[in-house]
Amino acid sequence: MSDEEEGTGRHRDFVQSLERGLAIIRVFDADHPRLTVSEIAQSAGLTRAAVRRFLFTLTELGYVQPHRNGYELTPQVLELGYSYLSALTFPEVALPHLEKLVADTGEASEGAILDRDDVVYVVRVPGPALMTISVSVGARNPAYSTALGRVLLAHLPPAKLDAVLEKAELKPMLPNTITDKTALRAELARVREQGFALVNQELEIGLVAVAVPIRDRHGQTRAAINLSTHIGRQTPEAMRDLVPRVQQAAADIELGLRHSISWAD
Repeated sequence: MSDEEEGTGRHRDFVQSLERGLAIIRVFDADHPRLTVSEIAQSAGLTRAAVRRFLFTLTELGYVQPHRNGYELTPQVLELGYSYLSALTFPEVALPHLEKLVADTGEASEGAILDRDDVVYVVRVPGPALMTISVSVGARNPAYSTALGRVLLAHLPPAKLDAVLEKAELKPMLPNTITDKTALRAELARVREQGFALVNQELEIGLVAVAVPIRDRHGQTRAAINLSTHIGRQTPEAMRDLVPRVQQAAADIELGLRHSISWAD
C-alpha cells in the first residue's frame, strides 16, 4: 500500500491541521503585524470558522493574542525558532567579522542560509548609510533576486538546484530582476566560476550587493555573507572591488567554524 493518500500526493501521516496552524502564524509579518479574522482567512486560504478555531488554540497556547478587532503574535513565537538558532554557530562566529567588515568599508553586511527558494537572514550588521530595505534576523527574501541567494543556489548539487528552480516562481520585482530560468542558470554558473555574486537593483531600487560563500571543512557551501549599499554611495564596479575584503571575512569565519560541532557533518 502506498504511503501517499490517494489524490493528495502527501504521506498518510501528514497532519493537515498542523500545516494550517503554522500557515496562520506565517501570515503575520512586518507589514501585517495585526490582522482580523477575515484578513487571516483570506491570506491563509481558510474559512473564517476554521481560522477562529485555530486562533482560539493558538491563543490558549500563548502564540497569538487578541488586539482590538483582530489578533497579533506574541513574543512566545520566537521560541519556535530559538532551538534552531541556538544550535547554529554561524551567527555568533560571523558577527565580529561582519562588524569589522562594516567598520572597514562603511557598508552594511548580512549573513544568510538557504531555505528552499528563500534566503533567511541569521546575522546582520547595519552600516551608517540609511537603507530603505527592511532586513532583520529571521527575515526572508527570494534567493533568485539577492546576491546571498545566488551564491547559495550556485553551489547546490545539480539535482537539488533543478528541484528548487522547478518550483520557483521568478517574479519581476524590478526591471533589472532576472526572471528567465535559463538566464538565471547562466548567471549562477558565472557566480560559481568567479566565486562571488553581484546584484544591482534587482530586489530593491538603489540596492547593490556582493556576496561570497561560507564553506564547511569539507568544502560544502553552508551559508553566505554579503556587503550591501545604495547605488548613491557605491557603484557596482566599486562594490566589485570590495569583494576581496568580503572574501577575507569569509575565510576568517570559516576558520572560526572549523571546530564547530554543528558544522562537523
